[in-house]
Amino acid sequence: MKIQVTAIIEKNSDGKYSCSIEQRLGNYGIAGYGDTVDEAKSDMLECYDEMKEINAERNIETPELDFLYKYDIQSFFNYFNFFNVSKIAEKAGINPSLLRQYASGVAFASEKQYQKLRLAIETIKSDLQLTVF
Repeated sequence: MKIQVTAIIEKNSDGKYSCSIEQRLGNYGIAGYGDTVDEAKSDMLECYDEMKEINAERNIETPELDFLYKYDIQSFFNYFNFFNVSKIAEKAGINPSLLRQYASGVAFASEKQYQKLRLAIETIKSDLQLTVF
């Protein structure tokens, strides 16, 4: 049986990215770090694989995990860098220049701006789920 866990991906003050699961699994946590979101996610998955190996040596069963990824704004635009920031800003009703500042970490979104962006991303996600080539 798979357990769904939420992996939080954030850009840290040192400019690097971290990826860690919210839930504790026994006496340990799973986390990864890197210069990009992709590196941080890969590092976290490697940590999980190492945990499984250690547990296997100790005859401890490791649950299979199904990851749900939760991004901060900077991490989202680092990982999904193919999205047009100006078009997403337009969809969210946010000034494109301001959204680029949020994405780069020069400025930080208020809760109201964050919610606008979250709703725009949810709409894009829904549209993509209904799309077939």
